[in-house]
Amino acid sequence: MIYPRLKLARNLLTDDGAIFISISDGEVENIKKICNEIFGDYNFVGNIIWNSTKSVTNTALISVSHTYNLIYFKNMDYFVKNRGEFRLPDDGEGFSNLDNDSRGLWKADPFQVGGWRPNQQYGITNPNTGKTYYPNANCSWKNDFDRFQELLKDNRIVFGKDGESAPQRKRFIWEAKERGKVSKTWWDDVETTTNGTQLLKKIFGGKSLFDNPKPIELIQKMLYLGTSENSIVLDFFSGSATTAHAVMKLNSENNENRKFIIVQIPEPTDEKSEAYKAGYKNIAEIGKERIRRAGDKILSESENKELDIGFKVFKLDSSNLNKWNPDYNNLEQTLIDSSENLVPGRTELDLIYEIMLKYGIDLTLAIEEYVIDNKKIYSIGFGSLLICLDDNITKEIATEIIKLKNELAPETIRVVFKDNGFASDSDKTNIKETLKSNDIDEFITI
Repeated sequence: MIYPRLKLARNLLTDDGAIFISISDGEVENIKKICNEIFGDYNFVGNIIWNSTKSVTNTALISVSHTYNLIYFKNMDYFVKNRGEFRLPDDGEGFSNLDNDSRGLWKADPFQVGGWRPNQQYGITNPNTGKTYYPNANCSWKNDFDRFQELLKDNRIVFGKDGESAPQRKRFIWEAKERGKVSKTWWDDVETTTNGTQLLKKIFGGKSLFDNPKPIELIQKMLYLGTSENSIVLDFFSGSATTAHAVMKLNSENNENRKFIIVQIPEPTDEKSEAYKAGYKNIAEIGKERIRRAGDKILSESENKELDIGFKVFKLDSSNLNKWNPDYNNLEQTLIDSSENLVPGRTELDLIYEIMLKYGIDLTLAIEEYVIDNKKIYSIGFGSLLICLDDNITKEIATEIIKLKNELAPETIRVVFKDNGFASDSDKTNIKETLKSNDIDEFITI
């Protein structure tokens, strides 16, 4: 199950994309081999160890208290050139203002760096002690001498808290927040699965519906590292929908616009479980309800009342269109049956989404409905796709579609009809030619 999903995940990642894979210690070696094959070991970023539980399993020889989180890039070369895009926010820890600098809080960073550079080898004299410092062996100062003089003049060089140490460079908190900070491989500063369980119980009025859900703080930290404000976040194993919750919360806190796609097999809940007794017959239903409840709470507490907490649910199924499956012993009946090409029980909206998928149109776009001459026309993408699935369509509809096109003014346009929806073959031909003469060349029937 995991191999095809990871193959698909790699194809879906953008060049600046990253994948985080949470895995137990029993499977980490196997999953790393698979990921090295799919993503390439060159694109392996690191393995973050999350302190996932504080409790101890007394029956174990060694009580496992951590989870592995493997990180791979789609394109390591991109991040080598753009390291600043893979950073955590700097929380300001360790910043102060010992000299009351008007520019605000600062932290002293070492002025010495590794590596020998000939233009960064010079003496720096501490004005308080008269002692002259040089870089250590195989090291250099961070900047050349001219830049050092500029920093000194700008009150950016300090010599320790007591003024009697080697040179250091001021880094102001506003600079740190712009740049962010490098992540470490040990994460014990986020909540545990116990906290994730407590939050989920709180959302569902004290009911325990899911075992060991991840805390949203963990996912938010991953989002800070691997996404930007308009990223699309995909979770292939969504479980209780912690990822969706974390995305909405982060958007609310930072006034951003990430989108989420979460995938969950509708695995049945145990009939004896509290989830089943509460009406949730499968795990996916728990996730959907969590998104609704968490979204409502986030919106009620957010200053941004325009925050988008909406979501759409899609289920994997067969096509909405009947397949041509002739009965060679009764071709006449086959032709009669094929006159209705929509699968019984499916709705127009089902078919519209299938059309959008086939043409690669964003499923989050609004679907607007127009009624013209008692015929329903659906507009997607501000008129870039117009769909009419009614019957007895006559040539007059072409004039109305042209008016709608001129009103919405899309850059490109395609029009889709039901093949058996035209009043006659001549109406179909007339509509096609009329639209073509008005720069609507994509005339599609299904």
